[in-house]
Amino acid sequence: MSQSESLLKGTANRRSFLKNGMITVGAVTASTGLLTGGMPAFGQEGLGGGNDLSKGDAAILQLLLAAEIIETDLWQQYRELGGVEATNSVSQPYINALQQLDGDMPQYISDNTDDEISHVAFLTAYLKSKGQKPVNLSKYATLTPSTVPGVPQTGRLTNLKQLSVDTKWWTRYRSKENPDLGAMFPQAVPSLAVGQHPAIPTSQSDLNDPNHIQAIANTAGFHFGFIEQAGTSLYATLSQRVSSPEVLRITISIGGSEIMHFQVWHDKAGNAIALTDNQPGGSLTFVNLAVGQPESLQANLIMPEPTDFIKGLPECAIIRPTGPGQLDATGAINGFIADGLFIGQPKEFIQLLLDLAAEADEAKREL
Repeated sequence: MSQSESLLKGTANRRSFLKNGMITVGAVTASTGLLTGGMPAFGQEGLGGGNDLSKGDAAILQLLLAAEIIETDLWQQYRELGGVEATNSVSQPYINALQQLDGDMPQYISDNTDDEISHVAFLTAYLKSKGQKPVNLSKYATLTPSTVPGVPQTGRLTNLKQLSVDTKWWTRYRSKENPDLGAMFPQAVPSLAVGQHPAIPTSQSDLNDPNHIQAIANTAGFHFGFIEQAGTSLYATLSQRVSSPEVLRITISIGGSEIMHFQVWHDKAGNAIALTDNQPGGSLTFVNLAVGQPESLQANLIMPEPTDFIKGLPECAIIRPTGPGQLDATGAINGFIADGLFIGQPKEFIQLLLDLAAEADEAKREL
């Protein structure tokens, strides 16, 4: 986090990297024409309507596209080793371990991957239809993949070999407290947030130790939920800043898909097998969350508890956080950095993501 914080301080002075480099965010400004009733003219409904995006809407969509590209990269790595396409391959021990969490895990992994691919394709096409140049992260796909036989030895954007997974989302959704109002939450699996742990088998040797491969699958189960809860809050937060009704339709519709992903992984993570695995990156311990746990950890409590939402009104079950400074665009990117997803990437890549996030967080709804 210290790396991201220091980079963020210089964001305003390095915006030229975006404007003169890979992309131009919000190069086209919103129309200033007025409707008969005096309201600003929003973009025409339908793709390719010929209307410009506001600077803020363009920035939001560019950031969301970058996030979806990142998600697609990591989900493709999970699919290669744990999806239905990998069944009966060398990685079958990993699939077997994932199926200890749920027998349908390979299908869920493959479906989640397909969804993320569709989000990238759609957002890319939509930005082009509005005269925008979509963000392209392909030059940074240089990280080494797993060496398990059968995995394409092509460069990757994300690292799944050295993760420090934040599991506070688990206790947050079981609490009646709201992080938007300053609440803090403990880790559900404390040792998973300390050190660096693989969520995929890094080599064929990882497949030979049943305890170790189960620890890797358990880690993946909690990482699935971590990734998708970030998308759930991110779409909800940025939707509050959107100007165009059409762009709002996009963000709440794709955001709804992210919520469905999160609910699935929230349910599956609680089935992680109790074990202790002494890894080079630190000892990792999972407890049985289905038996004898307090409400803050109980495995089958996967519906969000009602919480304080708007001052003076009753508690309400909601997505959280969605407030400024919590899991907004910058918070989401910082969460990915702290997770270890970008270990091995140059500072230039991280700065690009932070600049995209800052542009999105500066967006304001234009009425």
